[in-house]
Amino acid sequence: MSDADLEEIRRARLQQLQQQGNGGGGGGEGSEQDAKRQREESQRQTLLAQILLPDAADRLGRIRLVKASRATDIENRLIMLARSGQLRSKVTEEQLKELLGAVAEQQQEQEDKIVVTRRGGGGWDDDDDLEDLMKDV
Repeated sequence: MSDADLEEIRRARLQQLQQQGNGGGGGGEGSEQDAKRQREESQRQTLLAQILLPDAADRLGRIRLVKASRATDIENRLIMLARSGQLRSKVTEEQLKELLGAVAEQQQEQEDKIVVTRRGGGGWDDDDDLEDLMKDV
């Protein structure tokens, strides 16, 4: 199926959803927001289909099943790279794995940061206090 065919199917589906929203009567503003959200999602999917090889798209779909937030992060990065012109060809599964590794490493670094704040007092300032305490034991 070509990109033009997919775009035509998306347009037809969007038109069908808009007609259903108009026939429903109330809540016109909500259906407009839904239609806008669907258009944006449709554009995202079209762009991702253009920049991902099928095996990479399948892997991204499996990742979405397990952890949707990670898949969304990867999609956002891919879209950003595509829009900035940094992608010269379609992304392979191996390149997607590398990107996943980089994202996982970055998230791990953010989670591993431990901040210790020491306050004055309440501790032993010299070894004599510690030795006195150990004698009592």
